Amino acid sequence: MLQELTIDNLAIIEHQTLTFSDNMTVLTGETGAGKSIIIDAVGLLAGSRGSQEYIRHGADKLSLQGQFTIPHDDDYLALLDRLGINHDDDVLIINRQINRNGRNTIRINGLLVNTTILKQVGANLVDIQGQNEHQQLLQPEKHLGMLDQFAGAKLLTLRRQYQEQYSQYIKLKRAIEKRQKNEQQWAQRLDMLRYQVKEIGEANLQTDEEAQLKKEREQLAHFQQINTALQTVTEALNGNDESPAVLDQLATVMDTLSGVASFGDDYAEMDRSLSDAYYSLQDLADNAGHQLDMLEFDGDRLNAIDARLTTIGSLEHKYGDDIPAVLKYYDKIKQELAGMEAAADSADDLSEELSAITKRLTSLAEQLTRSRQSAAHDLEDAVHQQLKSLYMGKAQFKVHFAPVHDFGPEGSDEVEFYIQTNPGEGMAPLVKIVSGGELSRVMLALKTIFAVNEGVTSIIFDEVDTGVSGRVAQAIADKIKGIAQHSQVLCITHLPQVAAVAQHHLLIKKAVHGQRTLTSVTRLGHEARVSELARMLSGEKITKLTREHASELLKMGQQN
Repeated sequence: MLQELTIDNLAIIEHQTLTFSDNMTVLTGETGAGKSIIIDAVGLLAGSRGSQEYIRHGADKLSLQGQFTIPHDDDYLALLDRLGINHDDDVLIINRQINRNGRNTIRINGLLVNTTILKQVGANLVDIQGQNEHQQLLQPEKHLGMLDQFAGAKLLTLRRQYQEQYSQYIKLKRAIEKRQKNEQQWAQRLDMLRYQVKEIGEANLQTDEEAQLKKEREQLAHFQQINTALQTVTEALNGNDESPAVLDQLATVMDTLSGVASFGDDYAEMDRSLSDAYYSLQDLADNAGHQLDMLEFDGDRLNAIDARLTTIGSLEHKYGDDIPAVLKYYDKIKQELAGMEAAADSADDLSEELSAITKRLTSLAEQLTRSRQSAAHDLEDAVHQQLKSLYMGKAQFKVHFAPVHDFGPEGSDEVEFYIQTNPGEGMAPLVKIVSGGELSRVMLALKTIFAVNEGVTSIIFDEVDTGVSGRVAQAIADKIKGIAQHSQVLCITHLPQVAAVAQHHLLIKKAVHGQRTLTSVTRLGHEARVSELARMLSGEKITKLTREHASELLKMGQQN
């Protein structure tokens, strides 16, 4: 439902903020006052094509904002989710700005979108009767869904069952077609994966082994240097035939210093430091001696390490920057290989499964067709009764079926509404109706039936009563009032009969201020509505009798 509309610099409207209620709101006023501009504003917010011609003279841009309640429809909410549009508060705020430089900016709940997305979102918000681009009834691709909604819960349940099977059918068909189309590439990929899995698997890589191997290789490659360093340390500290031991010399010094340690804190600290150094060097001498005893050169081990590092380097060059990356790739291709080998083993199973699901789909599609054809007869009867009440009793309505040679997302049917408005003319698609008066009444007849199920939050009738009067005008008024019981209705009309049945009445006026034309909108109370209805009945000259007639018309229109 449209809750609020703000217009800035659209045609002759400088600024207007309008609030709307549920049920039926009628917009009246003199020809050219700007009634259709308001509808144009709603149309632009629903995705109509915008142009610089809409911008008010002297302004650089036009701005529109509309606040809508979101239809309670799971498919529509899923659409918003796919488009990334937040709808936590069940409200959509649409902003659209058109600049003279050609820039067109659109936001939905703050998200920047293009006109294609706006049309998708706006399709279920507004249905403008009088602007064919917004009329769902004049979009043949929508007719099948309307028929299904009319048919009711049983058929919709059957359609969901079909769609679940259809989804599986498409997945299986694509999988088989992809494999058949890419059989050679598939086989080459399978061979390559087997080779790579075998090569990496046989290497038996360990996550941290490369660093350990490099460390060990470094020690083996510098064996002589390490051996010399260790011998130098042990001989210096422990002494040899050619030189006294450093440790022995330190022991003598330590004994001498300990003799004066009790004579002052400084001497005691020096004694402790020397003692610590002595024992540390003693530990170092022991460790160096142990390392020297353990040190052994193994040329075969060095060759083995070099070979292993070469293998690791080759794998890293092919499959990743380091061992963890290679192992990650290994896990990935093992999974892919397992899937491909399973697919190779189950190719026949896939074909058998496709055959089985095809049979189930065929059965469900046939059930859908039968149910739709039955519902189509009921719909044809219902439309005929509606047309009869609109004084088009000789018109004929037909739901035209065309078979789909393959399965489609909705079944095996294509549906389009056909109409014959006058005897002898022959049935023709609904979109081919030429007469404005006939089209208006046919649209009203269909809207009366479909309004309950369509899920469109706002239906706008833009002068659909043009060219009718008398009893037809009253019949149209009654139909629109009936539709407003299920959907919000905004209606531009020149017929007092239609204006009288609305719950809310807006008067559109045009005036010149300071050599500029401005449009104003006023919400009318009871007495003002009587005056406006009197004007619509008799024109400029309003008599007492006209007002009485207008008052009676309003009273009758508000009954029931």
